[in-house]
Amino acid sequence: MKANNKLNHSTSHLLAAAILKLYPNTKLAIGPAIEEGFYYDFEFENSILESDLPKIEKLMKKMAEQGFETKKVGGDFFSFDNQPYKKELYDEFLKDGKEITFFQFVHPKTNEILFTDLCAGGHVENTKEIKHFKLLSTAGAYWRGNSNNKMLTRIYGTSWETKEELDKYLEILQERKERDHRKIGKDLNLFSFNQLSGQGLPIWLEDGMKIHNSIKNYVLKLDKKYGFTEVLTPHFGEKKLYEISGHWSHYQDTMFKPISMENEMLVPRPMTCPHHIILFNSTRRSYRDLPIRYSEQSRLYRYEKSGALTGLERVRAMDLTEGHVFVRPDQIKDEFKHLYNMILTALNDFKIEIDHVSLSLRDPNDSEKFFNDDQMWNKAENDLREVLNELNIEYKEFIGEAAFYGPKVDFQVKTVLNKIITMSTLQLDFLLPQRFEMKFINDREEFERPVLIHRGLIGTYERFIATLLEQTKGVLPFWLSPRQITIIPITSDLNEYSKKLYDEFLDLDFNVNIDLRNERINKKIRDAQIQKTKYIIIIGKNEVENNILSVREYGSDETSNYTKEQFIQKIFEIKRNLK
Repeated sequence: MKANNKLNHSTSHLLAAAILKLYPNTKLAIGPAIEEGFYYDFEFENSILESDLPKIEKLMKKMAEQGFETKKVGGDFFSFDNQPYKKELYDEFLKDGKEITFFQFVHPKTNEILFTDLCAGGHVENTKEIKHFKLLSTAGAYWRGNSNNKMLTRIYGTSWETKEELDKYLEILQERKERDHRKIGKDLNLFSFNQLSGQGLPIWLEDGMKIHNSIKNYVLKLDKKYGFTEVLTPHFGEKKLYEISGHWSHYQDTMFKPISMENEMLVPRPMTCPHHIILFNSTRRSYRDLPIRYSEQSRLYRYEKSGALTGLERVRAMDLTEGHVFVRPDQIKDEFKHLYNMILTALNDFKIEIDHVSLSLRDPNDSEKFFNDDQMWNKAENDLREVLNELNIEYKEFIGEAAFYGPKVDFQVKTVLNKIITMSTLQLDFLLPQRFEMKFINDREEFERPVLIHRGLIGTYERFIATLLEQTKGVLPFWLSPRQITIIPITSDLNEYSKKLYDEFLDLDFNVNIDLRNERINKKIRDAQIQKTKYIIIIGKNEVENNILSVREYGSDETSNYTKEQFIQKIFEIKRNLK
């Protein structure tokens, strides 16, 4: 489905016209069409609520039915009284020598002017074309995206050419809402945020940590299998460390400010590559030692603007499945293939749906963002192209999306909010080894510089778990589920038997819960299902007397009977096969 930009742009103007009718002292900002609809930013005299949207929508429909035509007018036509945001834009356009145009909704018979706006154009011819639309939500938005400016009220909406398209889109929005990891995380008590602990700093709750640790155990085993050595480095680095690496000059705006301690300027680390380079440089290296593969479950800190924070998807503190591999130049291709297969194994085991693979390249005309060395860039980019082609990988090239030190191959996923984000990454780096004067002794007994490959296996735990929750709708496979088993005794006299069973499953390293509340059995079962428990074990007198387990699987209303040994064998096999 593709939205009609002209229709949505016109509907945003209709929204502004209705707002001025209902709230005459409102100040108008901007109202563009966006990918799936439109928005308009307002400064209201008194705040409005989302419950006011139906009233606004009703007036918009009434206005649209009158059949106002769109008319372009030029010159100093708009009244800027009480409209400081429009005046600011007008003055800016005038200063920059841009064409200034205004558009009106005008009634063809009475010449009544419904609305006039400063606008570049792109509209439907008549408001009667605006029939199938919906105001969706309100949000706060700083004027021109600058947090130093006033917070305005943004009203989002969507407009379609047919009722069928609108209905289908609203169904899509409902599905997205159900899949939003923020909603799922709240419903399942996986994580939370609190202003007192800092914006963008997630708090992992008990069940969230169970998911986190299951992923970590998997990653550690896979790292070991693919030849990585696990290390642990400090959460801080001296400011000079990032000045040498170049991160300070390129990413200073997204790094936390240094903490001055005695004679040090300590920066909460935004990445660990400089730390792993220190490890490499700590001893003499031979060509026989390479490749050297370091991995770390790195806690990183990045200063994201508050408006960009989005649940777990974009945070200020994160744990990254990080790896750095130091190779000889002749090992680049084989190692890239090795690491590519490793990432593919992980994504397949977690059943992550990839939208596309991207090859991110530098912009040769941008010497500020990218290190200026044509020979280095040409070799790095050609090496990555050759590897992808030899692996028969379909990929898209993106100019200007590389890291400042080298090109990268990214595995991209689409979020429930329809944004493309990077999940896994492989980055080729000739620059940092040069800046840190890295070297190894080659087979000719001469010093030679290694090449660095940055590996993000599954990205950050935060973003990865957000993706898992959205793609599974919170119904995780058994091996990842924080609630693999819930034991429910029917009566309180069976509590002791149920506790012994609970301890047994706990000793076998399963995520097991027991519900001893004084509640009806049907409520206990329903609550366990809401929490997406994979297997509910119901214990009654018959189960105790006959040494059996009555088990209800998630998504089923039927109960199956197993001996304890049969059930344990079943769930061990499921867990072993990552199901």
